[in-house]
Amino acid sequence: MRLLPPTFISTKKGNQVRLRYRSTGFITSEMGVSSAHGGLHPYWPRDLLIPNYVANDRSMSEILAFLFSVSGVFLLVTWLITGATGRLGTWRRLAICWFAVCGFIHGVIEGWFSLYYDILPADQSFLSQLWKEYSKGDSRYVIADNFTVCMETVTACLWGPFSFWAVYSFLTNKPYRFILQLIISLGQLYGAVLYFFTEHRDGYAHSELGHPIYFWFYFVFMNFLWIVIPLILIVDAWRQLSAAQIHTDGIKSHKSKKK
Repeated sequence: MRLLPPTFISTKKGNQVRLRYRSTGFITSEMGVSSAHGGLHPYWPRDLLIPNYVANDRSMSEILAFLFSVSGVFLLVTWLITGATGRLGTWRRLAICWFAVCGFIHGVIEGWFSLYYDILPADQSFLSQLWKEYSKGDSRYVIADNFTVCMETVTACLWGPFSFWAVYSFLTNKPYRFILQLIISLGQLYGAVLYFFTEHRDGYAHSELGHPIYFWFYFVFMNFLWIVIPLILIVDAWRQLSAAQIHTDGIKSHKSKKK
């Protein structure tokens, strides 16, 4: 909860907290209104209207344990499979594990949001509760913000299947594997930059700014991964494709000299 400045005095009346500034009268802030049934919600801004909102009945630890355990299973299984080939180095195996986890998160987690964003506030399915928990760090999800719905739908429909395709292409040594890596990583980077920039232009109004879990962990850390890692993979794909082009140019040059 944000601390009130020392010059304010708060008094509670019903579902409203009234803030009285010592020298300028009253300022009213809706500190917890917002379901159509008059229930409280934990989202920012505090005067946000969320019709039919139903609070989660699962704890934060339960939801996060599910997310990280399933992601961990994808990572572990992919790590074991890539090790069985014997031809992939540690760096390449980690990159493939990243795409496997991305396939799960984009296709399943974000896919759920893209399908059920309109009923999310009232729905008590596990994945809906996951999104309601995450929305404490970015309430755009619980109000079906237009940009967020469009961005997540594109991510689920494209980068989810493409990520699993990338895993397959590396395991089977397909010649287009680095093209896939470049396309997916560019798409992820573009989406993440827009995600942060649109919220920056809104003045970070949809999160409790500075909160160690909701702002720094949910909103910043969990999304910043999709800036840092795609950037690294873009550079890697650039080098691999450039090396392949140099090799192709060298072969063509050698053949032309023979003629």
